[in-house]
Amino acid sequence: MEGNTNTNTNKEIGVEWRINMGDGTSRVLEAESRFGLQRFVSKVGGFFQRAWRLGVNEPKKSIHCVKVGLALCLVSLFYYMRPLYDGVGGNAMWAVMTVVVVFEYTVGATLCKCVNRATGTFLAGALGVGVHWVASQSGERFEPIILQVSVFLLATAATFSRFIPSIKARFDYGAMIFILTFSLISVSGYRVEKLFEMAHHRLSTIAIGTSICIITTILFCPVWAGTELHNLIRNNMDKLSDSLDGPILPAEAKAGEAVTLVEVVPLVTVSSLLIEIAARTEKLAGAVNGVAEKAEFEVETAEEAKRGQSSKGGN
Repeated sequence: MEGNTNTNTNKEIGVEWRINMGDGTSRVLEAESRFGLQRFVSKVGGFFQRAWRLGVNEPKKSIHCVKVGLALCLVSLFYYMRPLYDGVGGNAMWAVMTVVVVFEYTVGATLCKCVNRATGTFLAGALGVGVHWVASQSGERFEPIILQVSVFLLATAATFSRFIPSIKARFDYGAMIFILTFSLISVSGYRVEKLFEMAHHRLSTIAIGTSICIITTILFCPVWAGTELHNLIRNNMDKLSDSLDGPILPAEAKAGEAVTLVEVVPLVTVSSLLIEIAARTEKLAGAVNGVAEKAEFEVETAEEAKRGQSSKGGN
């Protein structure tokens, strides 16, 4: 009877698995549900909590998301309104794509991308129309050959320019847009009769998209990179000053004696300087030994030194 009672008690209570934490406490390991539904729901809830904290702590990022949505709504009017759609034709999608890929968090980054996209599209369109005219004048037989050679040469040169540090830092996006636009115009121009009109429509739609991005990012809660950098430096300096003013308790201090970090900084500075001096002294000694070996200096023994001194005294 007593054994049955203990067995029933264990079945009712169940076995608990505990995990020892770093702070000395223990936590019960909860068993996962059969299909992992509870775990999935907890992860989704944790994700939304982190997203909410991000939006509360940094409201400018939430405003940036609203600005992107507003710019897309404005550029979509070229599809919904018939007069605007008739003005740009079926290439209105290029304006939507421009807003998606060009809109950035800061005003400067958006302007840089807009200039890169407009410049790359204009240069590629002009070269594409010029190459197509040259190829069409050379005859139907040599036209595809000239187009393929031009695409190969210009795409290769533009791709190589993206590896140059000065161009990669400022015009990497423009070089990529140049390759894309020139390839599209050169390839599609072989079957399209009104190539100049198509290039004109695409350039105008890209100009519309970049203009909407610039107007939206400047007029509605603009974010300037210089101001953001200034605020970031100020916040970091405030945190550093708080940490310097805060009391610490080193291992050598007695119980109840608080030592500020300002008092420890000179000792740490002197220690780092001594370590640096010792390291440089070792390097200097090694260099002197190397020079001595290359010059084949002979080490004078004690006996030879005594003989030399005696000979000098006799003279």
